[in-house]
Amino acid sequence: MCRDVNTFPLIETDRLILRKIVKNDANHVLEYLSDKEVMKYYGLEPFKTIHEALEEISWYESILNKKTGIRWGMTLKGEGKVIGSCGFLNSVPQHYRTEVGYELSRNYWGYGIASEALEAVIRYGFKYFKFQRIEALIEPPNIPSQKLVEKQGFIKEGLLRNYEFTCGKFDNLYMYSLLKQDFDKLQKKKLSM
Repeated sequence: MCRDVNTFPLIETDRLILRKIVKNDANHVLEYLSDKEVMKYYGLEPFKTIHEALEEISWYESILNKKTGIRWGMTLKGEGKVIGSCGFLNSVPQHYRTEVGYELSRNYWGYGIASEALEAVIRYGFKYFKFQRIEALIEPPNIPSQKLVEKQGFIKEGLLRNYEFTCGKFDNLYMYSLLKQDFDKLQKKKLSM
C-alpha cells in the first residue's frame, strides 16, 4: 500500500493539507466523532471518551502498517486542527482495488471541503498506489455522501442487502465504484472547460 510507512505522504490542495493523524490530534478527532450527525452513517456509536479517539487513531496506524489502507487527516492551511479524515481501507493489492472512506466535522459541511479532500486522495491513489478501482459503500439514506462520490465520477453499481451489521442492526449499502480510466476522462474534461 504505502511505499514506506516511515514517510507518510503529505497532500496539499488549494485550501487543505492532508497529513498523518497522530495521538496529539485525539481531542480534535473526538470533537467530530462524538457528533451524532457525523456518526449517523459511520457504523459506530458517537464517541464518548478520549480513549475511543485514541483507538481510532491506532486503527489508522494499524491499516497503514498492514498495508491495507491509509487515512489522512484534513486540516485547513494555516491551521493545525484536524477537522475530518479521508483515505483508503480494505485494499486488495493483487486486484488493484480499494475502498474509500471519509468524514468531516459538521462545522465545515457545505463548503466543498470533503469534495476537495476526496478528489486529492483519489488522484493520489490512482497515481501512486496504482489502483484500478476505488469503491465507496454508502447507506441508501446518506444522500449527501452519494452526491459527493457522484460528483467525483463514481457509478452506482447496485445494492448490497444486509451487507453490514453495525450499531445493532443490518445495513444495506450501495456499491459505488470509480475506475482509473473514468477518473482520467473526467479530469481531462474538467481541464478543457
